[in-house]
Amino acid sequence: MIRIVCRAAFVLASVLGGMSMAVAENIRIAVIDPFSGPAALQGEMGSRHIQMAVDDINARGGVLGGTKLELVLLDNKSSPQESLVVLKQAIDQNIRLITQGVGSHVAHAMTDAVLKYNQRNPGHEILYLNNGATDTALTEEKCNFWHFRFDANLDMKIDALTGVLSTQKAAKKVYMINQDYAYGHSFKRVAREMLGRKRPDIEIVGDELIPLGKVKDFAPYVAKIKSSGADTVLTGNWGSDLALLIKSAEDSGLNATFYTNYGFLVGTPRAFGAAGANRVKTVAGWNANIAGHPLERYYLDYKKRFREDWGFMAYKYFVEMLARAIDKAGSADPVQIAKALEDLRYDGGVGEVWMRGDDHQVIMPLYVSSFVKAGTADVKYDADDTGYGWKSDVRIEAKDNILPTTCKMERP
Repeated sequence: MIRIVCRAAFVLASVLGGMSMAVAENIRIAVIDPFSGPAALQGEMGSRHIQMAVDDINARGGVLGGTKLELVLLDNKSSPQESLVVLKQAIDQNIRLITQGVGSHVAHAMTDAVLKYNQRNPGHEILYLNNGATDTALTEEKCNFWHFRFDANLDMKIDALTGVLSTQKAAKKVYMINQDYAYGHSFKRVAREMLGRKRPDIEIVGDELIPLGKVKDFAPYVAKIKSSGADTVLTGNWGSDLALLIKSAEDSGLNATFYTNYGFLVGTPRAFGAAGANRVKTVAGWNANIAGHPLERYYLDYKKRFREDWGFMAYKYFVEMLARAIDKAGSADPVQIAKALEDLRYDGGVGEVWMRGDDHQVIMPLYVSSFVKAGTADVKYDADDTGYGWKSDVRIEAKDNILPTTCKMERP
């Protein structure tokens, strides 16, 4: 079940269609993400992914012997300030489980606010369940007991990307381009360190920061990449900042391979289309063409229901691990749920997933994949109905995706 509450009313008909009214006994989860503005597509896609997982749990009897989970969508317009406004709305409605994932700039504000609120309101704590904001600092120097992340962090993803890049003998010159906010700054710093350690012979010939979601013409940036002689582009860009970059690269005839964090996001392959063929690589927790096609039925059911691709594993992990923690705790109390989440392990569909208790960072398998022509034995399904799909190059096992942590958190 889902209910929408926001300052500027909006309707997500594809999510709401055919759903009954919420009942008071439901365990409500506030989804604080953009449902208007430049990042609305990411927020709406995420809400549908979460709804699919919630409906799956509810169809199997819910939690605590029959209690249903319910989503309440709150539009933060991708603004940290607006996020704090709607967070207060959620608290005023006595919603004690909060999830967010679009934008690490928002996540930093959220984790600070949740920590401060809980320190001031013992006995009425709230829990922040991060479904996609990947800046590593959130589970390192800013880690706290009330924050859990259900996606691989930035360091893990860059480790996977640079691991594959380091094996490419033809790679000699790398250009980095990232968005100018916390996540983008972390990406450039970590990528430099990891690439320098794994392939010190590779020359970084450019390192660009762009304003988040504001560039409409990437031709000047691509011209600089082209003039640098780069054969590889390493980027954490997402949404339109990635799609427009790829399309501009194709238009300018730039012959370079793009290693991306978020090339797979629903809607992004459609946006860059054929321009990304044999050019774009991405790192993700799943794709539709994994050997053996795990979660194929789930993927097809989602696509039939929402008429779009499914593929962001963090949303599924978040809901399923939360449901298991609630049942394990025998309670919907945030403190008890948090304790139950620590060191929780389960098979999420492509292997074991583990919520590391030390820093509340999920440990999960990852895949590095290439965007190629679909319709072959290796690429059964295309992405976003483009005729091109993701072919798995490398699988990184969860046990090989464990990076050390310096987190020191205080527990209640």
